[in-house]
Amino acid sequence: VGIGVPYNHLLFTDTLEPLVEVCLQILIVTLDHDITSNGPAQSSAYIHDDSTIADNLFINYLSRIHRDDDFQFILKGVTRLLNNPLVQSYLPNSTKRLHCHQELLVFFWKICDYNKKFLYFVLKSSDVLDILVPILYHLNDSRADQSRVGLMHIGVFILLLLSGERNFGVRLNKPYTATVPMDIPVFTGTHADLLITVFHKIIATGHQRLQPLFDCLLTILVNVSPYLKTLSMVASIKLLHLLEAFSTPWFLYSAPSNHHLVFFLLEIFNNIIQYQFDGNSNLVYTIIRKRQVFHALANLPTDAAGIARCLSNRKG
Repeated sequence: VGIGVPYNHLLFTDTLEPLVEVCLQILIVTLDHDITSNGPAQSSAYIHDDSTIADNLFINYLSRIHRDDDFQFILKGVTRLLNNPLVQSYLPNSTKRLHCHQELLVFFWKICDYNKKFLYFVLKSSDVLDILVPILYHLNDSRADQSRVGLMHIGVFILLLLSGERNFGVRLNKPYTATVPMDIPVFTGTHADLLITVFHKIIATGHQRLQPLFDCLLTILVNVSPYLKTLSMVASIKLLHLLEAFSTPWFLYSAPSNHHLVFFLLEIFNNIIQYQFDGNSNLVYTIIRKRQVFHALANLPTDAAGIARCLSNRKG
């Protein structure tokens, strides 16, 4: 953003940023699939059909984009703008920060949702990690702010969509060398380690309204787990800490669906050990060191009196 001169945004008024923001908002509105009907609008994140695409010409034309040059143009533009807050400089506040990242993420979601060719182009491109890192940055930055829960949802949904494809999981093995300003433990590892560390931070220190996203966060890790060749010690400890927290009896028995979280974590461990055992000595070592967690899980009380005792111990 700007012409590369430090503090250039203080020398003149930037008219492009408001224009970009308004254009994104208009694009998002026009891509709302119920725009032609009189009924209540439904989010395209959940359902759309062929008749909807045919009725809405904006969606129709978006879904027909197919040239690699066009895909590259879109992807480069989105990644450049999303990475704007991550730009580092030795001079404080010398680079202008954009504030339309939520609109960018919604627009990116809609393109991926309506144009599967674009989604596959993103997944086979090395630039997919340039989408991942700013999304993780915004998720980590927004986790304690209840007014940004919508941003959290759209970011997680994008990652859930990407994680369903093998190429995304394979790309996560690329070493992570950036210095993004995030309040997470320092580690030496891959983008997979960054993903796990940020997800742990969201689950452990996020606000209560994020709890419905826990299933999605762990599903993402399940989807990519068969392809993770080497986890760092930091990421391995974070995964075991999640299992330790979610497998406590009072938590397991406090809601009918809480056991799903333990199931997802066990599936992550099984996938990594089954498919990537050789390179994951850190995880295997951590599992052995924390074996009492698995022993406690195997010996959970299943009778009504035992369950009631677990719940009363927590209340006490």
